Amino acid sequence: MELVNFSAETHQGPFLNVNEDGFSFDFEDEIYTVLDGFGGNGVGDKAVEELQVNIKRFYKNFVQDRNSTLPFFYSPRYLLEGNALINAALFSHHELYKSNLEKDVSIRAGSSGILMVKAESVISLLGLGNCRAYLLRKGRLISLFIEDSFRLLSKDKHESFLKNVPLSGFGMFADLHYQLREVRVTEGDKIILLTDGVYGRVDEDELQAAIISQTVNLRAKIHELFNISNSRGNLDNQTCMILEF
Repeated sequence: MELVNFSAETHQGPFLNVNEDGFSFDFEDEIYTVLDGFGGNGVGDKAVEELQVNIKRFYKNFVQDRNSTLPFFYSPRYLLEGNALINAALFSHHELYKSNLEKDVSIRAGSSGILMVKAESVISLLGLGNCRAYLLRKGRLISLFIEDSFRLLSKDKHESFLKNVPLSGFGMFADLHYQLREVRVTEGDKIILLTDGVYGRVDEDELQAAIISQTVNLRAKIHELFNISNSRGNLDNQTCMILEF
């Protein structure tokens, strides 16, 4: 299954002077990342840059040499690409966690994220922290992960954006707590990856309506979501990636 349309945008948001969000993509090796860093100016943003480099570097090393050893993890339930993605995440987390241990708590960094790789018609997605991933298929929006945040501790939807604090992430704890999902995509499917600066103040019905609107330009759909969130008082960085098959 070929990728036929793609767009991604990141912005610091209407009130912040630094963007600790980030995204990356590699069409050749078919690896895509959306990251939501934390730690402050010169800390969270730098951690995101380093994570992007490390994740892609380790994953590429594996896909270029299928006989290479997976140093941390292997499960027969996942494709080789899924196993490589898990190992890329573990390796990158280990590097950031080691770096954090050498620093004062006040300047340690971390990041939530969604990592995705594609192998023919199967995509493997790894999620941790408070980022979200959706599949839009035949007009139906399907959540692929339940984000790991304080939202899990309360069913109260009143001002739910205040509960988007991540409970897991790169660099936070010795063990990396993640979810992995494999999905076989079909023609017309869209995958949407979001940080909480986008989804925090946008209902899923509004997200679905924006994505299925007749606007051909995916970038315009992303800007619509940013504008909805900002019009409701968003204070956070914002990142969205949409892949159409």
